[in-house]
Amino acid sequence: QVQLVESGGGLVQAGGSLRLSCTASGRTFNKYTMGWFRQAPKKEREFVTFIRRSGDTTVYADSVKGRFTISRDSAKNTVYLQMNSLKPEDTAVYYCAADLDDYGGYRPLLTRTEPYDYWGQGTQVTVSS
Repeated sequence: QVQLVESGGGLVQAGGSLRLSCTASGRTFNKYTMGWFRQAPKKEREFVTFIRRSGDTTVYADSVKGRFTISRDSAKNTVYLQMNSLKPEDTAVYYCAADLDDYGGYRPLLTRTEPYDYWGQGTQVTVSS
C-alpha cells in the first residue's frame, strides 16, 4: 500500500509559477512510475505528465509542454511538478498518481488514469487573470 500526499497548490496570477510536491510513503518509491493529472470543475480528469520509475523518460501533455517540468527525488520519496508561465486554464485540482507496472513506458496507456494504482487527495491550483 502506498499513500501519496500532495502539497504546494495555491492562488497565483497568470504568468506566475508554482511547484507541487507529492510525497509517497513506504520503501518502494523507486518501483513506481509517477504521474500528475488535473481536474477542472465539470471536466474529466486529464493527463498532465508522467516520469518513469527509472527517471529517464518524461512525457507531457501538449497543453503544458515547455511550461511544466516533472522530476523525482528518490532519497525523499517525492515527485515534483514545477509549473511556470501559468495560465487561467491551468486552474484545476492536481493529483499525483503511482503506477507499479510501468508498461514499458507505453504512452497511450500511461497517459490514462486507469493504469495508476494509487492516488493522492489532490491540491488546488488557481490561476487568476
